[in-house]
Amino acid sequence: MGSFASDVRLLPGNPLELGATLVPGGVNFAVFSRNATGMYLCLYENPQDDKPKFELGLDPIKNRTGDIWHCTVIGVGVNTLYLWRAEGPFKPEQGHRFDPNRLLIDPYAKALTDGTLNFSAAISYEAGVPDSDLALASKRDDGAMPKCVVVDNSFDWQDDTPLNYHLKDCIIYETHVRGLTRGAESPAAHPGTYRGVAEMAGYFTNLGVTSIELLPVQEFDSSERFRRNPKTGQLLSNYWGYSPLAFFAPKAAYAFVDGEPHPASDPARQVSEFKYMVRELHKAGVEVILDVVFNHTAEGNELGPTLSFRGLDNSIYYILDENKRYYKNYSGCGNTLNCNQTVMRSLIMDCLRYWVVHMHVDGFRFDLGSILGRDSEGHLLENPPVIESIAEDPVLRNTKIIAEAWDAGGAYQVGSFPGGRWAEWNDKYRDDVRRYWKGVPDSARHLATRITGSSDLYLRDGRKPFHSINFVTAHDGFTLNDLVSYEQKSNWENGEDNRDGADVNWSYNYGIEGESTDPDVEAARNKQVKNYLATLLLSVGTPMLLGGDEFRRTQRGNNNAYCQDNEISWYDWNYLRLHADVWRFCRELIHFRKQHPALRRQEFFTGKNSGSDQPDIVWLDEHKKPQAWSPSSLTLAALVDGSIAADSSFYYMFNASSSAVEFLLPTAPGAKTWHRVVDTADESPNDIVGVPPYAPLSTQKSYLSAASSFVFLVAI
Repeated sequence: MGSFASDVRLLPGNPLELGATLVPGGVNFAVFSRNATGMYLCLYENPQDDKPKFELGLDPIKNRTGDIWHCTVIGVGVNTLYLWRAEGPFKPEQGHRFDPNRLLIDPYAKALTDGTLNFSAAISYEAGVPDSDLALASKRDDGAMPKCVVVDNSFDWQDDTPLNYHLKDCIIYETHVRGLTRGAESPAAHPGTYRGVAEMAGYFTNLGVTSIELLPVQEFDSSERFRRNPKTGQLLSNYWGYSPLAFFAPKAAYAFVDGEPHPASDPARQVSEFKYMVRELHKAGVEVILDVVFNHTAEGNELGPTLSFRGLDNSIYYILDENKRYYKNYSGCGNTLNCNQTVMRSLIMDCLRYWVVHMHVDGFRFDLGSILGRDSEGHLLENPPVIESIAEDPVLRNTKIIAEAWDAGGAYQVGSFPGGRWAEWNDKYRDDVRRYWKGVPDSARHLATRITGSSDLYLRDGRKPFHSINFVTAHDGFTLNDLVSYEQKSNWENGEDNRDGADVNWSYNYGIEGESTDPDVEAARNKQVKNYLATLLLSVGTPMLLGGDEFRRTQRGNNNAYCQDNEISWYDWNYLRLHADVWRFCRELIHFRKQHPALRRQEFFTGKNSGSDQPDIVWLDEHKKPQAWSPSSLTLAALVDGSIAADSSFYYMFNASSSAVEFLLPTAPGAKTWHRVVDTADESPNDIVGVPPYAPLSTQKSYLSAASSFVFLVAI
């Protein structure tokens, strides 16, 4: 723990760098508040202390420049613990909710002490008082808040820098820091931690993924006001982490701390542990992408707790309703951050730069990204300043930026997200691929658009196929195993009477709901899993794989496991052994993709000659005739000329019908012959031959595709 001098001295300080910054002999503190009338810095000796060692009142003349309150404290240093208190008007009808009894987290805090937040102690109003007559609560509970930590940014990076692979070359693996290694038969020596993720580096490189996308690691409270599991009585938690407390601070509970809960001697251990994880993954050639949540905070609606932003300047940080007592709720979580307000926009930019420059991350996925495009009244802007700033920022120029291009307020911008170079989660890809393999009529033509990069979405504004982040499954939905095992969601253990989670999933259970030992059912499910994997990894665009899908991880039918920090969400590594054939199939697909630039093309197909004597793509039916796009047809074939990428030519054969279909084969380009790479109907190891020598066909005239199967040929 950082030690105090026998006394501390308060100097005017510097307003130019927000947060806590080490300076010779002390620490500079700076925080924004336009409407506060008084500001107090509280300094603590220990994380569990109820009362501060020092409470320093800032002089509004000496310690305020414009809207920035600032001071330098001489006699403190690294690991100093601190919080703020702010005085000002409590007038909810005007948007002001200052409460001098509430301790506040610094929005620029680089680390928080670990522990459970007492939400009830952070409420700023008298319980039971009608909202129209809200009055400040008089109780002050200084021990309720985790403490901010003064952090030293030094670390032995060993010459590490962000890898910044080109997006077209990436295979993204979405996972959760804790869930990845916390479950049964975990291969990690430090399960559930950043270090545990680092220990999986060899696994990632063996599988072939280039980038891991981590669910939120920005500090959040796992215990916030959750219900109990009605089946077990177990207290549920905020597992996913989509409820941020501090945007600059990595989650303390994910740090490995040698068996101690969180040592007082090193309250910012999570910072160095996060950096260690990034450095070790980079050594293995694996990027780190963070799922970031700049759309709301854990403070909730008007009945929520005062933790940070609300108590520092509620009317500035949040989008308020016409009646400023209430919050616009485009996040579905009670409040919405005012992202295009100058102060909040600066915080977002400072935060992203911090994670890139000091934490060496390679990219960001922006949860509910459309909120970044809303103005202070909630209207969608044509040219949102913060979205353009992120895209054009020189520090972030090589950093991946991926939008979830919708929000809970009705905005849907897939294919039209502003800002130029943004990639997007393509949920149309997810739905159209699912619909096709379920056998929905008139789905083949949509499949054709999705597997070729979704030109209908991205061509018109100059973006490229790789700007489409293709996925079949993600954290918020069924796993791939459950997609082929459940027709109905089973979210009963969430305690919401199964009302939560998506109702329409385009899933199928093959006659038995849930787990099955019937060999025919299992064979059908295995084949369908391989159909999905092959479609995803042989499509044009950037593939994203949900972690665990490569060995059929199950969540027992729960398609919204946001509150399940248990075996429902944790990866059971026994499945790696049980479904070794699926894992091998996935790995071989990934390595095949990485060997063939024609699968990672940067331009959309035109249907015209591509520098050779044939079109870059030709759509055919099973009779080798031009595809008629009949709504009733569930078969589809495509001949792709790879010569423009100095690559082989390919032939795709999709058959989602319930019958075997014999596809007549076109002549392989360049006087070559067709060889089989994938046939999902074959048993392992014949289901895929991912490296030469590929399997030559016994005849070049036709190929019999089994019912509900995918075949992929290469011309050699």
